[in-house]
Amino acid sequence: MSTTAIASSIHREPELLGQTVVVIGGSSGIGLETARRVRVEGGKVILTARNSERLAHAASEVNALSTAAFDASDPIATERFFHDLPTIDHVMVTAGRPYFGRLADMDFAKIRHLVGEHLLQALYVARNAAGKVRPGGTLIFMGGTGGRRPAFGMSITGAMTAALPALTANLALEIAPVRVNLIAAGFVDTALSAELLGTDLETRRNQLRTTLPIGRVVGPADVAALAVHIMTNTALTGATFDIDGGQQLVAA
Repeated sequence: MSTTAIASSIHREPELLGQTVVVIGGSSGIGLETARRVRVEGGKVILTARNSERLAHAASEVNALSTAAFDASDPIATERFFHDLPTIDHVMVTAGRPYFGRLADMDFAKIRHLVGEHLLQALYVARNAAGKVRPGGTLIFMGGTGGRRPAFGMSITGAMTAALPALTANLALEIAPVRVNLIAAGFVDTALSAELLGTDLETRRNQLRTTLPIGRVVGPADVAALAVHIMTNTALTGATFDIDGGQQLVAA
C-alpha cells in the first residue's frame, strides 16, 4: 500500500465538528486547554469565568462564540447565563479550587463558600443545563483523587472527593438523556497548582516524574483529551474517570 493510501485510510473527521461546548471556568488551566482541544476537533466554544480580563484574552485565543463573566456558585447569575443560551451540545465545569487545612486552622467562612463552589455550583449548573443540552450531550464536572487517601489537612478535600462521584451518578439519572460524568484528576501541572504549591512546585514535579508509572507529570492537555472523549462517546454516563498518571498506585 502506498504512503498516500495509508494516509487516506487513517484520515478522520474532527470529533466535535459543528458542536458547541460551554466551558465554565474556561479562562485558564484545564478549562482553557479543553476549549483549545474542542476547537481542534471542529467544535465551537462559549467561555465563562469570573475574571473578565483573563476571559477576554482566552476568548480571543480560541475564537469563542461568546463569553460571560460571572461566578458559577451564584445561582441567579448561573440561571441568567443559561436562560439566554441556545441549545448546546456539552458543558464542562472546571471552576473551583481545593481547600487544604487542619481542623484547628480552618477558615470556616471560606469553607462555606468552597462547599458552595463544589456541590451547590454543580447542582445549579445541572438544573439549568438540563433544558439546554441536547439529548445525548454531556455535562462534565471536575473533581480529584487526592482526598481518597486520609491525611492531615485533607478533611474538606476528602469530603468533596467522596461527594462528587455520588452526585454525578444521581444526576445522570435525574437529567437523562443528558449524560453526566466526572473527571477525577490527581496533580495536574497548571497555574493553580503553581499558586497552591509556591516554591515547592518544582520539588513536587520532580517527585512525580520519578515515582509515577507514566514517568512524567500530567498536564492540562491530558485532561482535555479525556474530556473530549467523554463528550463524543455516547455510552458514557454516571461515571467517574480517574486521570492521575498512576498517582494512587504509589506512595504520596
